Amino acid sequence: MRSIPACGFLLTALPVLASCVVNGGAARERTLEIPEKSALPNLVVVYCDDMGWGDAPGFALAGSEPPAYTREMPNLARLAREGATFRHYYSAQPVCSASRAALLTGCYPNRIGIHGALFPDAKIGISPDERTLAEMLRDKGYATMIAGKWHLGHRDEFNPIRHGFDEYYGIPYSNDMWPARFNRKDFPELPLMEGLAPAEFVRTMDDQAQLTGRFTRRVCDFVRREAAANRPFFAYLAHPQPHAPIAASPAFAPAERRALYGAVMREIDWSVGEVLRALDDAGAASNTIVVFTSDNGPWLSYGSDAGSSGGLREGKGTTFEGGVREPCFVRWPGHVPAGAVSDVPWMSIDLFATMAAIVGAPPPAAERPIDGRDARRVWACAPDAHPTHEAFLFYYHTNRLEGVRMGRWKLSLPRRSRTLDGKQGGVDGGETPYVEKEVPLALFDLERDPAETTDVSAAHPEVMAELMRHVEAARADLGDALVKRSGAGRREPGRVP
Repeated sequence: MRSIPACGFLLTALPVLASCVVNGGAARERTLEIPEKSALPNLVVVYCDDMGWGDAPGFALAGSEPPAYTREMPNLARLAREGATFRHYYSAQPVCSASRAALLTGCYPNRIGIHGALFPDAKIGISPDERTLAEMLRDKGYATMIAGKWHLGHRDEFNPIRHGFDEYYGIPYSNDMWPARFNRKDFPELPLMEGLAPAEFVRTMDDQAQLTGRFTRRVCDFVRREAAANRPFFAYLAHPQPHAPIAASPAFAPAERRALYGAVMREIDWSVGEVLRALDDAGAASNTIVVFTSDNGPWLSYGSDAGSSGGLREGKGTTFEGGVREPCFVRWPGHVPAGAVSDVPWMSIDLFATMAAIVGAPPPAAERPIDGRDARRVWACAPDAHPTHEAFLFYYHTNRLEGVRMGRWKLSLPRRSRTLDGKQGGVDGGETPYVEKEVPLALFDLERDPAETTDVSAAHPEVMAELMRHVEAARADLGDALVKRSGAGRREPGRVP
């Protein structure tokens, strides 16, 4: 088994998107030094669910009007001032379980057998043979905890406690996977887990409205406790919101139902502020990496209960930019330049490799390679920072390879893909059905055409040929259900006996 091989093409030969600016000018080398050895930094990851690229301050394409609520998010704006804004950060798949598998293992999720979203009747989950970010950090002496949505298997053997987390307080899968959402009377009640057992159940929308606050407070308590104990920590705050059904606590509930999505986003912003305040109070802010992002793009069929792709094409459940490109902020004082804005691409699978490099963790076993790469130069806005991968692969359900990004170019492979086809999404919790449409082979220049409107493949046969070499390498390693290729490098998920 092996990682996808490089094909010998030099990214420096491609026009690459502008790397980074800081406070209106080019990043300076003095801000880029990353010591090889230092005190182990803490890590806090705030991971939203179905948040669109345009749902954060500073992430709308030119000509696209940002949602009004993005002007009422002072804590994300603070992250942007004190850290770096990454406008070309990608999730590895545009759906819940797969995206989380990528974030926590550093692998393309299809490599480790996780596709789509696992339902309450799923008999698979993350394999015990895969090494998670929490396991890697705990081996280096970190305290680890997750508060919020797990979604990598709800059976006991897949529980976060079995996969490197010292503490778990949250829900095992999406907040809509309860009898009320699908009218599935065979679905169990939605449990709120405390470790290996349910502490209580989420039965009403009023219960759902309390989750953002409850998970935030649990993370803040953990931060203060572990900082006081002078132990490095990893806190994973995985918000179930703004995934439908959306809910906000009474302190944020709007006067009009149509404004509820904005209220949900303002409460998430409040949550970020509470975490930053806890770090300040604990004296831990200067030695803590804070990463804020989301799993995939907005669930557009819900209309007024869904977010904004910021002018990017499509949303959740598609591998167009609106489905896989996510807002991302990283703050690490002294290492990530304050106020930087970067267009250098990197992906969720790179977080594991980056943290492993920072803490000096041993490399993965040869028989269980990961796909992520060290993104420290990208985080630091180094003048020589290039995309972390020669080619970023975008897979979707049933192991379908649907797109490849290389530098400024994105190859969109022929397939069927869901779309609203020009219809408006639902209103106040209502849903507009998607339709499936054929998507032709196309090449997009993301530097000139980030909304993926114009196929330029005929004008760039050499780029098409290079991208197709990446496609064939990926198919040999990870497979592609669209052409019935299995892939030699795929591994099995965990399975219920």
